[in-house]
Amino acid sequence: MRQLLYISSKSPKEAVSVGGILIQSRRNNEAAGVTGLLYTDGYRFLQVLEGKRGAVTETFDRIKADARHQAVVVLSDREVGEREFGAWSMAHRGPADEADSFDARITRMLAGASASVRGTFLGLVAARRAA
Repeated sequence: MRQLLYISSKSPKEAVSVGGILIQSRRNNEAAGVTGLLYTDGYRFLQVLEGKRGAVTETFDRIKADARHQAVVVLSDREVGEREFGAWSMAHRGPADEADSFDARITRMLAGASASVRGTFLGLVAARRAA
């Protein structure tokens, strides 16, 4: 099973609806058998994708071609024995979610992740909180 972690930035030339991205991503990822975790502060997107090698490759190729993303950087690309994020399709913070409770939920979701993946997500959470 392939696990790919990337970060990207919102393109200033494109209007971005996080809700729209979530709806489309959930539909596409479910059909492809891809799961993972998406964390966004509205400007940066940090996402881990897990699934069969070909499905993750196709999903990531689609993301790289999406004009809403720029500066797409792969942080980790490795084989894992099983999904570290279970059946999560896309976790996100909604407008009504309190920051502390959302951050606690993200921390719980990361409990089964490798130390490097967990550290990357928690680093972005910490940076957002410090801003």
